[in-house]
Amino acid sequence: MTDPTRIVGLIPSAGLPYTTRADPRPVDAAADAAELRARASAVNRGAARAAVLGINDGLVTNVCLILAVVGASSEPSAVRIAGLASLIAGAFSMAAGEWISVRSQLELYQGVVAELRRLTARNPRLILDELAGALMEQGLATDTSHRVAAELPLDEEHFIEFSSRNLFGVDPGELGSPWVSAVSSFGLFTVGAIVPLSPWFFTEGATAVTVSVVATAVASIFVGGWVARTASRPVWTGALRQLAIVVAASAVTYGIGELFGTAIS
Repeated sequence: MTDPTRIVGLIPSAGLPYTTRADPRPVDAAADAAELRARASAVNRGAARAAVLGINDGLVTNVCLILAVVGASSEPSAVRIAGLASLIAGAFSMAAGEWISVRSQLELYQGVVAELRRLTARNPRLILDELAGALMEQGLATDTSHRVAAELPLDEEHFIEFSSRNLFGVDPGELGSPWVSAVSSFGLFTVGAIVPLSPWFFTEGATAVTVSVVATAVASIFVGGWVARTASRPVWTGALRQLAIVVAASAVTYGIGELFGTAIS
């Protein structure tokens, strides 16, 4: 059970820097709160997911395709054409998928809000009771929950936002933009796909394969480490996990390329 005195000792007073028992160094409460809000906002808006998904898809898709082509054919031109085709097709596919996903989410939310407005106008007591019940499930006392729900003005926009967050778990300010998601996914997939492909424009053969694989491995380690750090997990755990996924996928596709290349020849 958590020691209440420890929790009290962690609460800052009057916005001043404070210390914890675990770490005696002064803590800037405002800066820590701002950083936490920024990280939570990125996660809620899907920005972090889109960034990781875009770069990771570009890396894995193109390195796997390149190795499959190398396994089946040693022609550098075939690798470049396949890599470019994969980059273009994958980037547009990611952009379209993100646009449709975010736009659909917005439309579904707008439908929920419209119904919430109708219910609020027709039967406000139902919404207040549901809201009080949701607050009680989050740990508030019964009296406090009903008082909070009753004190929210029904004719103000923030009541709809408050009800949406607590009844449906949807924050209207954290849904993101379809166009921003589409453009960022397009760009991030392109960046990821360029990493394994770029060596083939300057060299070929075993050298190009080696540089492509090493560059992809380094980028994968960076992406995995960044995700782990953002999630407050050990950096090397995330980095090595990401590397293992890329290595496994690359080995499988290279083997398939070898198999088909031998069968065709």
